[in-house]
Amino acid sequence: MLAENGDAALLGRVAQGDSAALARLYEAHAGRLFGYLLRLTGDRMTAEEVLQDTMLAVWRSAGGYAGGSRVTTWLFGVARRQAYYRLRGTPPPAPMQPVDHPDHAPGPDELAIAAAGGTPVAEAVRRLPDHHREVIGLVFVAGLPLADVAEILGVPVGTVKSRLHHARAALARTLATQGVPE
Repeated sequence: MLAENGDAALLGRVAQGDSAALARLYEAHAGRLFGYLLRLTGDRMTAEEVLQDTMLAVWRSAGGYAGGSRVTTWLFGVARRQAYYRLRGTPPPAPMQPVDHPDHAPGPDELAIAAAGGTPVAEAVRRLPDHHREVIGLVFVAGLPLADVAEILGVPVGTVKSRLHHARAALARTLATQGVPE
């Protein structure tokens, strides 16, 4: 809960135009967001671009955070929307004013996630339907609780559990046919 209070304070500072607070928020969450976006988009370059789009959107809309959800949940919701803008080919809303935001090179956690991209498990996840791949990314890559995943996706927790169950079963079947132990 202490980290969440710190994130809310950082987000409040971002809303006031504090770019250092945005950099700290980025450092705290970029690895998990990138892992989720990589699973969602299936492409490292696209995931990196969407992560930057996400942070730009956070910069622009931090003042709109009302505290109705955890900051982490709100960030993943922003990332999800930015990914869908990018994947649909729809440009995200234009910023109201030019924004100067920090540019960070990928960290070791991001490089490790990308390096695992060629494993049989990663290939099996890539073949899942979008709604299953998204739940896998949010639960296992991002490590979010099911209630947060449900809030991000806008579905009941039972639906998240069902999607997770079906995704895991599909992964198990795929890996079994490839001779990979579960």
